[in-house]
Amino acid sequence: MSDNIIVTTGIYDAIKDHLRRKKVSQNEENRLAGELRKAKQVLRRDLPSDVVTVDRKVTIKDHTQDFEHEYVFVSTTKAKPKKNKYSILSDIALATVGYKVGDVIEWPFKEGERKIEILKVETFKE
Repeated sequence: MSDNIIVTTGIYDAIKDHLRRKKVSQNEENRLAGELRKAKQVLRRDLPSDVVTVDRKVTIKDHTQDFEHEYVFVSTTKAKPKKNKYSILSDIALATVGYKVGDVIEWPFKEGERKIEILKVETFKE
């Protein structure tokens, strides 16, 4: 698993703002704050293509609930869950943002701890 998440400065700032507004559970806030302290910030063009970020299609295996699902992470203004487009600040996106293909993450979701694995990350174009 990656030691540090890799995020763009824009995503870093958006997550910090999201935390300030208390939009996540206390466990998620603690985890995200810790991740951000160690995060490597890069320019969008320097972000590796296998890292979860905005405008990427991500396939995730949930080992806890035993299912695979594909998510498209978009900006908050373009989120349409019925069309499988989730805000980069949604719970599942916050759990995986900055991680890369092959990483397995134990995350304190609101409904409890879950173990998820990133199987695939692809660029998403509308």
